[in-house]
Amino acid sequence: MATIASKGQKTAFVTGASSGIGKAAALALSRAGYRVIGTSRKAAHGEVREGIRMIACDVTSDASVSAAVALAHAELGRIDLLVNNAGYAISGAAEESSIEQVGALFDTNYLGVVRVTNEVLPIMRQQGNGRILNIGSVVGLIPGPFGAHYTASKHAIEGYSESLDHEVRPLGIRVAVIEPWATKTSIEANSPQGDRPVAVYRETFARYQAAFAAAMAGGDTADAVAATIVAAAQARKPRLRYPSGKEARQTAFARRFLPRALFDRILRKQFNIA
Repeated sequence: MATIASKGQKTAFVTGASSGIGKAAALALSRAGYRVIGTSRKAAHGEVREGIRMIACDVTSDASVSAAVALAHAELGRIDLLVNNAGYAISGAAEESSIEQVGALFDTNYLGVVRVTNEVLPIMRQQGNGRILNIGSVVGLIPGPFGAHYTASKHAIEGYSESLDHEVRPLGIRVAVIEPWATKTSIEANSPQGDRPVAVYRETFARYQAAFAAAMAGGDTADAVAATIVAAAQARKPRLRYPSGKEARQTAFARRFLPRALFDRILRKQFNIA
């Protein structure tokens, strides 16, 4: 078993840390001086990846989450920072996903965040402090055609995080959302498509995929998002939202200040679905 963090050393618990943003965040936090424990669904007993202690956690299972948080707390001695990163996407038209497929997505992307947070909050309340960073997305602020259910799950994270922050702020705990835009990870390649295809969407979806691939080619790296996570973790006066990268900041600004009709025209042109 790993030793408890040294006196004064900050600790972090990062879900979905086997790859992508989660892995980059765990490594960046470690370099920033945090004692980090990461999770993945298939972590082996006692596994260490690139210096990060990994433990098994399935965020769709109450029992798995409870056991993982208890083990992390026992090993770290405290949990100063929680990074809720585990999640995945579904690509395709909204109509093409069954209720069962959508339910599974929300069980991971939204309820998974709630499960882990509910287990960590009593620890942070007892400590009298803590910070929770939920990995959202710019599509938590804007429409996400051909990703409606992923977009909806990220909108849910926005509402949950903002509401929770008001509740726990008097307890010394703060909550923030990290909002990446196109990020070069495997999430899109590993995303299932809708499980009940509808032919009428095929042509428009193909045009959207080509436009999205072009956006991804110029997207940010997971390391760039990890830098935003570290900044949010260390901020003395944290903001609620942290758009990550130039494109994310510009998109968030445009959504806030452009007329809705103009914003929609720009979005449809960008993704070639006009």
